[in-house]
Amino acid sequence: MITNQPKLHLKGISQVALVVKDLKKSMDAYWKILGIGPWKVYEYGPELVKDQRYRGRPMAYHTWVALANFGDQVIELMEQIDGDTLYKEFEEKCGEGVQHLGVFVDNFPEAVKEAEAAGFKVIMTGHGYGKNGDGAYAYLDTAGALGVIWELIEIPTERATPAYIYPPEAE
Repeated sequence: MITNQPKLHLKGISQVALVVKDLKKSMDAYWKILGIGPWKVYEYGPELVKDQRYRGRPMAYHTWVALANFGDQVIELMEQIDGDTLYKEFEEKCGEGVQHLGVFVDNFPEAVKEAEAAGFKVIMTGHGYGKNGDGAYAYLDTAGALGVIWELIEIPTERATPAYIYPPEAE
C-alpha cells in the first residue's frame, strides 16, 4: 500500500476505454446488445494528433478510436493499427478488455504536474487533436499502484470531423 503520497484531485471517471481487435465488430456488439452509440470514429495518427509521444520520445502511431456517450460517461473503443503504444502493449499482454479510465481535466498542464508530483510518470501523450489544434491526453503509469492506467484528458473546444459514424443510419 502506498503511504504519504500526494493525492491526485480528480473529479470522477469521465471515460472507460477498451482495447479491441475488431472495431466494427465491437461497435456493432455494443450497439445491438446495449444500445450504446452512435459511435464517432476517428483515426488517431500524426495527421490528427500533431504531437504524439510514447515513453518519452516522439512516436508516430495510428489507432482507430470510437467514442459514444453512455450516461454521464464516454465509452472509448480502440483498435491498434500500427506503431508502439500502450494499446499494443495491453493487447499483447491481456488481449481485449478495459485498458484505462479517463478523467476530463480543466487545466491539463496543472493536472499533469500534479500527477508527476504524486510520483506517476507520464507514459504516452498526444496533443492537438481538436479542430483548433487544442485537446490533449496523458496516460499515467498508475497500473502498479491502482490496478489500471489512468488518462488525463483535455477536451478540445471543437472536435475534428469523424472519419465516419457507426451505424451509418445514425448519421
